[in-house]
Amino acid sequence: MVPHALQRKHYIALVILLLITFSFTFYLNELNFVNFNYRSREIDFSKVNSWGYQLQNADPNQIADSGFDLVVIDYSRDGSESSEYSYEDIELIKDAGIIPIAYISIGEAEDYRFYWRDEWYSNPPEWLGNENQEWEGNYAVRYWYKDWRDIIFTYIDKIISQGFMGLYLDKVDEFEYWSDPNNSESIYLEERDAALKMINLITDIAEYARSRVTHHFYIIPQNGERILNYDNGTLLSIIDGWGVEDLFYNGLNKNDGDEIAERITYFDKLVSEHKKVFSVDYVDDGSGFVGENRKRINDYIDKARSRGYIPYAARSDRMLDELNVINGVQPPSILAIQSLESRKHILLATP
Repeated sequence: MVPHALQRKHYIALVILLLITFSFTFYLNELNFVNFNYRSREIDFSKVNSWGYQLQNADPNQIADSGFDLVVIDYSRDGSESSEYSYEDIELIKDAGIIPIAYISIGEAEDYRFYWRDEWYSNPPEWLGNENQEWEGNYAVRYWYKDWRDIIFTYIDKIISQGFMGLYLDKVDEFEYWSDPNNSESIYLEERDAALKMINLITDIAEYARSRVTHHFYIIPQNGERILNYDNGTLLSIIDGWGVEDLFYNGLNKNDGDEIAERITYFDKLVSEHKKVFSVDYVDDGSGFVGENRKRINDYIDKARSRGYIPYAARSDRMLDELNVINGVQPPSILAIQSLESRKHILLATP
């Protein structure tokens, strides 16, 4: 009797062991399946074909449903610290397969940001310059000062903790301001010096941000493309793309052909170096996708895409306070892209 009892116990133990092994294997397979699904929703940056741009009151749910491949938004709904997006807000966007990029001004200080001190109005720090007369509350900064760089690094820490996947660097063209002898500041720099100081800041930003994450962190400057004249290859090597405003249109009016031709030499070079060019022209007058408005939007989109740029037709008020979705056009349908490819040679011949 005893041997039979031991055999039964061994048999039961073996069955239990097999069940545990099976269950664990199934659990691992389930984990792999979930991870595979998650990875399959991630967007390959090299395949990004559309983008959206909204800096005020962006809704993560609307973004997640939009169909864009990439979006640039502020780190906060209204720019203030109290309205910062949560980690869950940004994860919602990423779970939809959309790359969230955070806007940040690196050439001007903004008096509604968390870092601003009220005493700066009457007793500004040495690095703070004059107020931008076109944008109230925005102030030029001597961006080569360590104190300003430290503020930017603190800003980046916030952005990374929220889960953003990169930075959209505005006011890169501030190097032109500081090299203008008529800037009404106490100093001005030679343009080469000002440009190299900006390149150093962008390089420091990229290195700092990428040292704080375990994945690639995207760096996309906006405007100021002439800075590439002073680049020895360092800037080109660290950026993933470039943003540009008002390339083909200045508001609702077409830009001069010579001006366009001069600027696109920089962006064509970026495309040839496999860098994304994110173009935004403020061509939508808000009247709907009909008539002259439709014609203008299509003309802008065609011109941008024919050169390999990724267009975003924004509202002409320049407020960037809504995500401008145009069904089948922005983001584009597959048919729209195929139609463009068939007409590309014609469009490239058109100024």
